[in-house]
Amino acid sequence: MRVYLVGGAVRDRLLGRAVSERDWVVVGASPAELERAGYIPVGRDFPVFLHPKTKEEHALARLERKTGPGYRGFTTEFSPTVTLEDDLRRRDLTINAMAEDAAGRIIDPYGGQRDLDARVLRHVSEAFAEDPVRILRVARFAARYATRGFRVADETLALMRQMVADGEAAALVAERVWTETEKALGEERPDVFIQVLRDCGALAVVYPEIDALFGVPQPEKWHPEIDTGVHQLLSLRAAVKLGGSVAVRFAVLMHDLGKALTPAEVLPSHHGHEDAGVAQVEKLCARLRVPNHLRELAIITARYHTHVHRALELRADTTLKTLESCDALRRPDRFADFLLACEADARGRTGLETRDYPQRDYFTRVRDAAAAVQMTAPERTGLSGEQIGLELRRRRIAAIEAIKAAFP
Repeated sequence: MRVYLVGGAVRDRLLGRAVSERDWVVVGASPAELERAGYIPVGRDFPVFLHPKTKEEHALARLERKTGPGYRGFTTEFSPTVTLEDDLRRRDLTINAMAEDAAGRIIDPYGGQRDLDARVLRHVSEAFAEDPVRILRVARFAARYATRGFRVADETLALMRQMVADGEAAALVAERVWTETEKALGEERPDVFIQVLRDCGALAVVYPEIDALFGVPQPEKWHPEIDTGVHQLLSLRAAVKLGGSVAVRFAVLMHDLGKALTPAEVLPSHHGHEDAGVAQVEKLCARLRVPNHLRELAIITARYHTHVHRALELRADTTLKTLESCDALRRPDRFADFLLACEADARGRTGLETRDYPQRDYFTRVRDAAAAVQMTAPERTGLSGEQIGLELRRRRIAAIEAIKAAFP
């Protein structure tokens, strides 16, 4: 029995990145032998075991054969005769198909180190085409390593296009699409994830609402980049620079979906795109089973982002209605994320990336002022609930007007 460190741990060590988890492949052993050695079986579809002490995953070297569409359409073969090279060949990218033995020697049968040096994401073999999840994974790795100069190899992108044409992308299940998207949103360049999916044609399959934005014009006065899809990617980059969480980045990606529905005869104007976008966000989130807290932030961003852009023009009562509609008084943290998404939208425009955005500070101040308004018990005496509500509203509007009058 021989044990090898494989995959991401080897890749990241060679790149000088921190190694967060380690995976191992076991060659020349059977499941029974591992169990006798104290390993704990946990794999459902193929033999994966937890090390008795470290609890790190150890998988038996295996072969896979395509039997049907999608990522579940495989049969797995494992035996002591399967070699390390056999196991590495079934992996997605050459940079993930390296191993390290107990002495620290690198085993690299498919040129992973060469491609690390060349900053290329290249598939290991034609077996890549058998698993559509790999389309998403390549796009995610491109998002992770874009700042290091990595690109998808031409032949790999061509293979991904062929997979889309063959219907493999259509076989992707919602759970896997969302899992890979959520991971990609946390990378340094999530916009590259979207761009790679578009380059290979998969975006139109898994995210048709986003794909439909490319080529849709906007007024050049407000959007020098003009193209709505390009604006989405620029806004996503801005969200990263502003330190936005995955929830904020998702909201930014969703904020203008309604613009794809604007009738051609009124372009480049997009009056009413906010409400139209909410329905698109709800449909997308339902299809992919997006977690509720991300869905809720995306919805209020789609519906109310233009309110924030026009913050200094709004009447105090309209400002208060916006705060109430966003549940800002009770959920200040989510409202702060919403304002961050609005700022990313404002900065996601060619040549306007560094312009001032006082609206975020203004809405933060008016929220805090409105939330601070209270009525003492004596002040509530003799008043009905409706009267108390009206008086609180009057005081909050006054507090907002005071902030507005003093705001620079």
